[in-house]
Amino acid sequence: MQNLQAKPISSSCESELFEFKKLSYSEMYDVLQSLRQHGVFCDIKLETDDGTIIFGHKVVLVSASPYFHAMFTNFAEKNKDLVGIKQIDSTILQLLIDFIYSGKIIVTKKNVQVLLSAANHLQLNDVSEACCEFLQKQLHSTNCLGIHAFADLHSCKKLLTCSELYIQQNFSEVVEGDEFLSLSYEQLVMLISSDELTVASEEKVFECVIRWIKHELDSRKCILPQLMEHVRLPLTSENYIFQKVIKEPLLDNNPKCKDYIMEALHFNFLKRNQSDQLITVPECIRIKPRRPAGLRNVVFVVGSKGAIGSTEWYDPKINRWQTGPEVMQHHNEGGLVLLKENFVFAVGGVNGISSLQSVDVLDLSSESPCWKSSVNMLVKRRCLGVCIMNNYLYAVGGFDGSSGLNSAEVFDYSTKEWSMVSSMSFRRSGVSVGVLENLLYAVGGYDEDEDEDLKSVECYHPSLDTWTPVAEMCEPRSGAGVGVLDGVLYAIGGHNGFVILKSVEAYSPSTGVWITIADMHFCRANAGVVVLDGLLYVIGGIIGVTCGSVEFYNLISNTWTLLEASINVPEYCVGAVAIVRPPNFITC
Repeated sequence: MQNLQAKPISSSCESELFEFKKLSYSEMYDVLQSLRQHGVFCDIKLETDDGTIIFGHKVVLVSASPYFHAMFTNFAEKNKDLVGIKQIDSTILQLLIDFIYSGKIIVTKKNVQVLLSAANHLQLNDVSEACCEFLQKQLHSTNCLGIHAFADLHSCKKLLTCSELYIQQNFSEVVEGDEFLSLSYEQLVMLISSDELTVASEEKVFECVIRWIKHELDSRKCILPQLMEHVRLPLTSENYIFQKVIKEPLLDNNPKCKDYIMEALHFNFLKRNQSDQLITVPECIRIKPRRPAGLRNVVFVVGSKGAIGSTEWYDPKINRWQTGPEVMQHHNEGGLVLLKENFVFAVGGVNGISSLQSVDVLDLSSESPCWKSSVNMLVKRRCLGVCIMNNYLYAVGGFDGSSGLNSAEVFDYSTKEWSMVSSMSFRRSGVSVGVLENLLYAVGGYDEDEDEDLKSVECYHPSLDTWTPVAEMCEPRSGAGVGVLDGVLYAIGGHNGFVILKSVEAYSPSTGVWITIADMHFCRANAGVVVLDGLLYVIGGIIGVTCGSVEFYNLISNTWTLLEASINVPEYCVGAVAIVRPPNFITC
């Protein structure tokens, strides 16, 4: 018989390598689970306080849990095949070991608290997060105080914040429950001193304090003055003070409480007799209206990726991005502004290769906010600058599909009409605009006539309908972000004709010059810029690839800080605005 030798198989393909990647490991884990259940190849037994023995494989436990990793590598247990697991119920431990082998676990109302505690102990973060998510969905006026305390005990930050928001937003219902009566003095003070309570009137706060005191009258009545310090009694009506507060026996013999009553009556007297003037009373927290938690400011962003439009909003309090109402169409290379606090306008942009005249608007005050078409601009514009000045919407410069633009137009929301204003001195495509002291600044851009990115800046005076030049920037910038913080105009990033920039410069009308400040962490062009809570946020932008990061500038320290929570920012950030979070924007 002829002796045949193996030979390489010839191939016409360029590559002789092929990588195979298995998409799922579920079958392998099924096998490991079966081996564990039958005690095959197991090298560890976990014993609970009630004597229950649970089999396992050290390598599997170590791979899933930092707790087991430390136990079997750094401590005496690494050489043992039987280890006691104290203070964890055997049923719960069995569920968690099953999760390690299967990736599945059932969370219920009955087991969620002990499961979360045990998962935290074993450092199984996925299970902890699942338990927190389950508890978030269970939040109710009858249990939110208990969930809040539980979250605080186990350092579940997200659940703690969400339960706190729920309590604030449902205060009137929460204080009617039995949980409320069991609050400690410190917990009650923290609740009623919050600026963010959603409460129809301050009368409810006063009444809940009296109810809490009377629940354990002998031990609590002595601390009534300390609680009344946080009741904003001046914000109740004069009639209520006479009919309810003065007649409350608990306040009758307390000099400090009587002082608070007199303060409230004095404030009401001034309000009644100086309705058209500034009410001058000593400044204190009790005359400051509360700002409900549901009405705090958030960052709202519109972006686009190809033909897909998206919106997201960021709540600094919970450090989380969430999805907003879907846009009607993408406004790639368009602009975004907020008019009259409730109307978000997405202006211009490009559809494929065609510049847009179209404008869409989102009414945040409606019960179900959704985007609708508004009045088209007079001119097609992409890479434009947009801003609001004196409640008018301005669209400035840009590119109409064939040439750069020096024209500008203004939208009057009351008449629903666009009209042209005076033209700028330069054609500015990729221009950015900002409003400072009721003047509109057009910053940089690209001038097609000169084929260059611009350092120049010009200022529009609406009362004169004229543009005047101001000091040039230190660096040419097109596609820069522009924001105004504490009376200073900032030009952020952009393109200088050669590279995308991470440098930032600032202009103050009092000095009339631009100065450089601290650089951002990343180079950015076409980023969204918004001011919120005294910080200057810069969102997304192009670095040659998509940049989903967000960073903010602190004026006091002259530093930029990256957010841990990155936005799912698309290729282009159309714009960003600071809005009061509408009730229909679901949080947590």
